[in-house]
Amino acid sequence: MRMKMEKNTTAENEEKMPLWEVFSQAKSGKPHTHVGSLHAPDGTMALQNARDAYARRGSASLWVVPAEAIIASTPEDSPMFFDPAEDKVYRHPQFYKIPRSVRL
Repeated sequence: MRMKMEKNTTAENEEKMPLWEVFSQAKSGKPHTHVGSLHAPDGTMALQNARDAYARRGSASLWVVPAEAIIASTPEDSPMFFDPAEDKVYRHPQFYKIPRSVRL
């Protein structure tokens, strides 16, 4: 019975403290990378907690995103996103004109 109560308490805490994913940018102009996760009641608190837990000296910026807002592709989706688009003939080289000033 005690285990059941602990599970309910954990579920209640997660409702009050949703999961946030944290992304950090090492230098301005570089991409943000995922550095971890944390629980916080709102975005402001999540950003403050992320700063305390994940910011390193010289970090350009931090992003916090609700985990429930992230939609990810699966490995099975990879061909759809990354295979060449054979049906887009306008991308074929014969549709591009090379200026006369370009030496081949």
